[in-house]
Amino acid sequence: MPARIALIHALSVSMAPIEAAFARGWPEARLAQLLDDALPADLERAGGVDAAMERRFVALTLIAVDAGADAVLFTCSAFGRAIEVARDAVPVPVLKPNEAMVAQAVGHGGPVRLLATYAPTLASMRPEFEAEAARQGVALDLRAVHVPGALEALLAGDGERHDELVLDAARAAGGGADALRDGVWALAQFSLARVAPRLRAFAGGPVLTTPDTAVAELRRRWVARVSPAKEPFRRR
Repeated sequence: MPARIALIHALSVSMAPIEAAFARGWPEARLAQLLDDALPADLERAGGVDAAMERRFVALTLIAVDAGADAVLFTCSAFGRAIEVARDAVPVPVLKPNEAMVAQAVGHGGPVRLLATYAPTLASMRPEFEAEAARQGVALDLRAVHVPGALEALLAGDGERHDELVLDAARAAGGGADALRDGVWALAQFSLARVAPRLRAFAGGPVLTTPDTAVAELRRRWVARVSPAKEPFRRR
């Protein structure tokens, strides 16, 4: 029986990138998707993740698990603490959208250029990078880059404008058209995966996306579960 993976979204623009990532990396998985597109505005009104937001994430996760999900993947990067609370409420794996990418980026060594079009994402992800660097016992050189106006362009249907703003910001962050030649680029949001091929054309280091790294980690855990000699598919 193929794994059933619940995808919980805060932005509709996250849906296509994760569907494409599963098509590339794990086409056998069955997907069930939930969208709560009021989450970003509610987060900004609250000024951060509060107790009400935590309860909401637990409720969303329980809906997914009650519907038969073998694992849950959230696709918005600005709600880390709420996802951690939801993870503790259910017996199946619950992944933050960026945790697999963070682990790979830190493990690569060298500077990490973290690109985001939603400013709260950068605030929520820095502690995650710091915690992962401490776990791996390595020094962290994190260079966060916010791209204002890009997400608004994408939500308005102007994908080309979004992509150009992101690529211009990446060139500037990398020191020009030749960009950074060491370290790694990390695209903080699922909606940024669309620019990865064009970024790779001039970036010297690896370009990591949240959808592809998340799918690879979920698939790795599922294979481990169905292989008797390996560890079970469990929460982390």
